[in-house]
Amino acid sequence: MCLKYIKVDQENNHTRLDVFLTAKLEDIPSRNYIKKLIESGNVKVNENIVKVNYKVCAGDDICVDMPKRFLSQQHAGPEDIPLEIFYEDQNLFVINKPCGMVVHPARGNYSGTLVNALLHHSVELSNVNTDIRPGIVHRLDKETSGLILVAKDNITHTKLAKQFQRHAIEKQYVALVEKEIEFDEGIVDVSLGRSLRNFDKRSVRYDEKSRDAVTRYKVIKRYKGVTLVNLFPKTGRTHQLRVHMKFLGHPILGDDKYGNKNSFPRLALHAQAIGFKHPKTKEFVKFSSMPPNEFLKKVNL
Repeated sequence: MCLKYIKVDQENNHTRLDVFLTAKLEDIPSRNYIKKLIESGNVKVNENIVKVNYKVCAGDDICVDMPKRFLSQQHAGPEDIPLEIFYEDQNLFVINKPCGMVVHPARGNYSGTLVNALLHHSVELSNVNTDIRPGIVHRLDKETSGLILVAKDNITHTKLAKQFQRHAIEKQYVALVEKEIEFDEGIVDVSLGRSLRNFDKRSVRYDEKSRDAVTRYKVIKRYKGVTLVNLFPKTGRTHQLRVHMKFLGHPILGDDKYGNKNSFPRLALHAQAIGFKHPKTKEFVKFSSMPPNEFLKKVNL
């Protein structure tokens, strides 16, 4: 069995237990599986067995006793998938993830992921996040391309994870957005929370369930109704860049959740650079990639 402990945050106050766990536990195969776990007594809230429709409260401590078979290599086996290794040393990888690749196995995606490719390439990966997410310290959306860190050992993984928690990791994205942004640079400082209309989306909110979110932007070039822009997220909220650019009135091209999917062949968002304190050498290192060619062509660069 595998025990997982989760504390309910303010954002999810009064959310149904099965809905909350389905969103939080990406390793599980379905919401029905969560319901079965709850009904069988494998889920406890504040050490008490509760019903499926229990409404969680901020501060609740949840313990999930999950059968090991759902976290085994049957869902994360090695696959011979090409990897663009941007950098590698004895402690970590920097991978340039292509658009369309899921980072790790989850509901509906148990093959073809970055993890499957990593398992084929390397036998040295951290296991802090269970066998189904070896090496994965942070994530990028499936539609987002770019640089992602992968840890080879648990010490490296833990030290990198702490830097993410402290917002000490420097992240730089490049995006194509609709229309020409008026100012050369600026800051978007608006809180985000789960959308009240769509559980899978985020929206600008100003209530007790919202969380601070800050993004700095800097224009690279404006051209014929679009803008190529660098984005620097200070926080790391789900869909933060996509929602913030929509809030500005400049949704990212090709965004099927917050913009016009047909405005570009893909989501025009690329994780261009990442900087961090190397867990082994203690030196600050930064890796930077070129924007995708299709981004540059759109603004005649």
